[in-house]
Amino acid sequence: MGISSDYEKDATAAYVTDASYRSESDQDPEYDAVFGKHEEGQVDYKSVGWIKATVIMLKTIIALGVLAMPTVLSATGGVPGALIIVVIGLLTTWSGHVVGQFKRNHPEVYSMDTVGEILAGRWGRELFSIAYPLFMIFLAGSGFVAISIAFNAITTHATCTVVWVVIAAVGTFALASIQTLNKVGIVSWIGFVSVMAAIMIITVAVGIQDRPVTAPQVGPWDKNIAAFNSEGTFLGGMAAVSTVVFSYSGTPAFFNVIGEMREPKFYNRSLYICQTVVTATYLTIGIVVYYYCGQYLANPALGSAGVMVKKIAYGIALPGLFVSVTIYTHVGAKMIFVRLLRGSEHLKAHSFVHWAVWLGTVAGCVTISFILAESIPFFGALTSLIGATLGTFMCMVSNGWMWLHDNWSKRHTNKTLYFRSLVALNVFLIVAGIFIMVAGSVAAGKAIQDGYASGTITSSFSCADNSGST
Repeated sequence: MGISSDYEKDATAAYVTDASYRSESDQDPEYDAVFGKHEEGQVDYKSVGWIKATVIMLKTIIALGVLAMPTVLSATGGVPGALIIVVIGLLTTWSGHVVGQFKRNHPEVYSMDTVGEILAGRWGRELFSIAYPLFMIFLAGSGFVAISIAFNAITTHATCTVVWVVIAAVGTFALASIQTLNKVGIVSWIGFVSVMAAIMIITVAVGIQDRPVTAPQVGPWDKNIAAFNSEGTFLGGMAAVSTVVFSYSGTPAFFNVIGEMREPKFYNRSLYICQTVVTATYLTIGIVVYYYCGQYLANPALGSAGVMVKKIAYGIALPGLFVSVTIYTHVGAKMIFVRLLRGSEHLKAHSFVHWAVWLGTVAGCVTISFILAESIPFFGALTSLIGATLGTFMCMVSNGWMWLHDNWSKRHTNKTLYFRSLVALNVFLIVAGIFIMVAGSVAAGKAIQDGYASGTITSSFSCADNSGST
């Protein structure tokens, strides 16, 4: 039996507004509006505990992008940089809170495609169905590049960089093919510990070294650290803001997490722990590395404490990098998979159709990530551009839109200051998000232009060392 005819018939209709999802859930608490009622022998998607959910959410956000935080402080100064991290952390925490509220109000939501349907009908559904997997594909592609940097750093560029990206893609396919986030959560523990250990190593190393490796090794030297960077530019500041937003932009994937939690009522607990740990980590690594290295930050920042420390740190961080791209690929492919098989017995049954669609979507996402990472010579700047547009749209603009969609009708009956403050907050979230999208896109475009002008942009499928080992 193929995909059910009922689902095919409703494919162009507003299936997410079907009240039958809620009525059946109300009658049977074990019934899920996305996956239905679990039967013996089927895939059990609703199996993630709150602790494991916390770790998955942490690993969705924290990767080696945390090492971009010192450059944020360098571009803006210590005080503005720290404030940017804290403010964006608070805004994205509210965005994550809205995810939980929206899921409770619309239990039929599993991922961003359904959100788009609720917010803007069929066109919204199609827009979000393209934007969300594309964003996760770009994140995974960025992770492939990071993995190739790690391998090049560890092995001192022992082979062509493309080979390392192929290894990254193959490993990601194997791990991302795990069917449920509960099982992915097992490797998430390893990934979280490895990345945090690597971060601690570089943080301690820059604190105990005499001076950064890029600073003059003899004679006097000046770190040139400042509370406020008077030489900073507007585009430099917006690039710093975009970097922080991009570093927090795993929020859209929280729909996947709460959608597979065994007890969604504990979602907020996981969210607040996650955001607290992330913000504290970003502040710590940003302030400490900037204080000890100043203007002599290496790029990537793991090189600031010397080649040997960089090799050790990258070696420890490598499992965490693989887990990050695994989660990005898994949640992007899962959205496509659920949309294709929703309403069909193959969604949970161990059938040929189930496995063919699931493995096909994972392989497709991995392949596109690989091609994008290797075929676009300015992929790093392009990822920043995608982060400024899709990332900001999905972790700020869409979340403000979601809250207003569910609460705007109350404006005539709820005149309290609290409600009006929430309206103002979510309007600000949308307006600020749009501003960051525009300014961040301009900054990313300028980075691409500068890269071509300076000759730092390499060719497609380049074998060149990208780790700065030499």
